Amino acid sequence: MTGPAFLGTGWRFPLRVDAHGGLAYGSGERSVAESVWLVLATARGERQMRPRFGCGIHDLVFTGDSPPGRAALAHLVREALTEWEPRIDVLDVRVEPGNPALPSDTLLLIHVDYRLRSNNALHNLVYPFYAVEGEGV
Repeated sequence: MTGPAFLGTGWRFPLRVDAHGGLAYGSGERSVAESVWLVLATARGERQMRPRFGCGIHDLVFTGDSPPGRAALAHLVREALTEWEPRIDVLDVRVEPGNPALPSDTLLLIHVDYRLRSNNALHNLVYPFYAVEGEGV
């Protein structure tokens, strides 16, 4: 099975209502991108019935910006996506400062490059990570 049927259809993330008053659904490549975002946005232990689901980056919120911290973030993202999103191959994960011109270690941008297994299409996603919650936002 290849193409959009392989990629599936599911509720849009975040949940929203469609024009007919029902739940909005996403399918194909959009569904995969929303799933990647969902894995990164969910802290491990947050889901009652699936305590291992999610990404461990939320444990690093107060670490700030440092080379070891960036490496740890990249490792945790790659590990979580490899485990929880079987429709993709993670090609690269880079962690960079949100705005290099400003001396702040608050915002880090996690760049995820991935390939869809069904059709080898290349995609990327940028996830904002606030290393020091509540400061400089």
